[in-house]
Amino acid sequence: MSLLDWLIVRGLPLVPRAIVGRVASRYVAGETLDDALRAVAQLAQEGAMATLDLLGEEVVERAKAAATASEYEHMLDAIAERGLPANVSIKPTALGLEIDDALFRAHLERVFAAAGRHGNFVRIDMEDATTTEATLAAYRELQPRFPQIGIVLQAYLRRTLADIDALPHAGANVRLCKGIYIEPRAIAFEEYGTVRLNYLAALEKLLARGVYTAIATHDEHLVCGALALLDRLRVPRERYEFQMLLGVEPELRRILLAAGHRLRVYVPFGRDWYPYSIRRLRENPQVARHVLRALVGRSR
Repeated sequence: MSLLDWLIVRGLPLVPRAIVGRVASRYVAGETLDDALRAVAQLAQEGAMATLDLLGEEVVERAKAAATASEYEHMLDAIAERGLPANVSIKPTALGLEIDDALFRAHLERVFAAAGRHGNFVRIDMEDATTTEATLAAYRELQPRFPQIGIVLQAYLRRTLADIDALPHAGANVRLCKGIYIEPRAIAFEEYGTVRLNYLAALEKLLARGVYTAIATHDEHLVCGALALLDRLRVPRERYEFQMLLGVEPELRRILLAAGHRLRVYVPFGRDWYPYSIRRLRENPQVARHVLRALVGRSR
């Protein structure tokens, strides 16, 4: 990261909320479910699928966790009513993981049951390393009862290859991403090239085991490596998909779709868009430069 990029990233919390909103609007569908469903419909016209995420995490009030579970039930109803090619992704701490594990699992089961009624799918997102073990334990224990659920593994964690070994023997479904949370070196790889190596090693292990894998990356180096693995292992196209974030690498998204690959776009929405946007801008300082241009009145 250059000194300019570092300075921009460090200064993001000082940027007016309205300026961040102007730049981050490409990454967030809007504040309402209707906004998100419109984005999903537009993506469907390209041939892309979607996964909806209601922004908001680290919930510490029981009432808010229950309200989030209810909103996810409503989201699944709305997807079914409109016949959209979409499922949902959900943060464990949004359902109360930091309050009580039993409460978290009860809310998960509510959402899973709603998905089951519609024949839909729920992805349990992965957050920072303090939640990894509890999240994986919930997935391993609930997946035999709710086969229409999936989990996320993060390639920058040193434990990930071992976590693949502990997946359910049948019906496992994994989104593999690099990981964006700042973790200590003792548990996470720090060097960019090393994370790439572990990503491809984890991807090969998942594919070789026959796990349905969502290849979540905008890194064309990893996309190229993934395509080579898919070809070498002769993985049928119905056994994997690529995943990307809304607003990131739309050209690469279109290239993969044109080549006939299944692709799903992560579509976040909600009133808690600001912390999500700051995190994404910190992750990508080149995009954060747009904030600086907007701040000095040169954005286009």
